[in-house]
Amino acid sequence: MPLLTFISHLYIEIIRGTPLLVQILFFFYVVANHIGLENRYVAGVVILSLFNGAYIAEMIRSGIEAVSATQLESAQAIGLSPFQAYRFVIFPQAFRQIIPPLTGQFASIIKDSSLLSIIGINELTNSAQQINSATYSTLETYLPLGLAYLVLTLPISLWSKRLEKRFRYET
Repeated sequence: MPLLTFISHLYIEIIRGTPLLVQILFFFYVVANHIGLENRYVAGVVILSLFNGAYIAEMIRSGIEAVSATQLESAQAIGLSPFQAYRFVIFPQAFRQIIPPLTGQFASIIKDSSLLSIIGINELTNSAQQINSATYSTLETYLPLGLAYLVLTLPISLWSKRLEKRFRYET
């Protein structure tokens, strides 16, 4: 479907080619105002979803393309339909390839949420900035902030390691 392919390529290139901060400002002040979306939290979730969706789509595409074409041919040779070939042969191998970059992207989502403070969402970094401006204690404010982000992203990393062990196989 050429039109769908063109639209998806255009979406991915626009999202990956522009900074997240610009996307947040454009979506919230132009698109959200135009469609009447006033809830900053919903807008923030939509913005982060669109941004990370483009990156995750590219990770999945590259994972599928990393699987050798002979795998698909072999699956078809033993009588699997294209759907079965992708479900039982291609996707399991691609999933094993994309676990590490997906882990990094999920951790990045948490850290990128700090940019949503630009549209007035009170999140960790914004709270730390407010405390710092009131107390002028920069180290005492940002050290716990760094630890909080570590506590949020460390389980993702550990879960990724477990998934990698589970889906590892000898070649």
